[in-house]
Amino acid sequence: MMQKSEIIITCAKGIPPFLREEILSLGFPVLSEGGSSVETEGTLEDTMKLNLHIRTGQRVLFLLTEFHARNPDELHQRVSEIAWENYISEDGYFCVTSTVDTPTIKDSRYANVKCKDAMVDRFNEKFGRRPDSGPERSHAVVHLHWQGRGCRIFLDTSGEPLSRRGYRKIPLKAPMQETLAAATVLATGWQGNGNFINPMCGSGTLAIEAAMIGLCRAPGLLRGNFGFMHLKGFNETSWKALRKRARAEAKKSMDVKIIATDIIPSAVQAARQNAATAGVEHVIDFHVCNFSDTPVPEGEGVMILNPPYGERLGEMKELEETYQGVGDFFKKRGKGYKGYVFTGNFNLSKRIGLRTKRRIPFFNGDIECR
Repeated sequence: MMQKSEIIITCAKGIPPFLREEILSLGFPVLSEGGSSVETEGTLEDTMKLNLHIRTGQRVLFLLTEFHARNPDELHQRVSEIAWENYISEDGYFCVTSTVDTPTIKDSRYANVKCKDAMVDRFNEKFGRRPDSGPERSHAVVHLHWQGRGCRIFLDTSGEPLSRRGYRKIPLKAPMQETLAAATVLATGWQGNGNFINPMCGSGTLAIEAAMIGLCRAPGLLRGNFGFMHLKGFNETSWKALRKRARAEAKKSMDVKIIATDIIPSAVQAARQNAATAGVEHVIDFHVCNFSDTPVPEGEGVMILNPPYGERLGEMKELEETYQGVGDFFKKRGKGYKGYVFTGNFNLSKRIGLRTKRRIPFFNGDIECR
């Protein structure tokens, strides 16, 4: 279990530079950086630290083996040669996920089935019984990456994606994913240095992620379940020690203000409740008001808004005024602050009427944003 291997941490497009910095700050090397992943290395036990502390990544994949397969039968043969009994209990449960780009398979679900069958056949042959399997990612998760003839088999040590922190009980519509929110906060350069003002806060994800960054709170502390916990050799003592150290390193309070506002009372109520679940409600001031009436303390810091992008024509007209108002808000109230707008609508962003110092491309699902 203590052998080193490649570890791939996946993320949304645009986020690798921020994920890279996180990996380095945790003391791991960066071997390469892709369009939506960063590669490091370590032991299976190292994946516990990565899952606990990474803010901007989605899945921590530990490479088990790689080989060539020309077709599904060859895949089955090679997968059945892996010593699965070293990783998964014959009485356990596992799930297979995959990314497949090979001419011999049209549907990645078929690759999942071939992979699962090969694992099951091995267990049946060795023990006369087999673990259960299905789509749930709540136990052991195996990931197949098959491109051309090259196959790589990973243990997905995260299980559920890392964006599922466990605090967002009330998501509201079109919420920003936690990992994307964390990357957005880090992209502003804010790390607890100065105030953090978040009008149009919605369900509070940006403000909550900022609070966790400012308090140095490990994002995985709220989660009670990860994929690595269901693998043979899981060291519970080490995991408890890691969590204890992370809790000890977290700060209790901050000298700066985080202010989150929204015009919709139910949004502010949801944001407050989510912040309470995350354990950071005490460092965020919530207000129900129009974004332009958001209280801004004197001093310096970051103002960040994530206004609606507008899908329909009627909305666009209305939103033009909103975006113009954002520009006015920055001009009138933003003395000493850096202003940021996260949007997926480039035409509307021009209405802000302020010169852009830099544009950082991020993807919110399939929507290209800046």
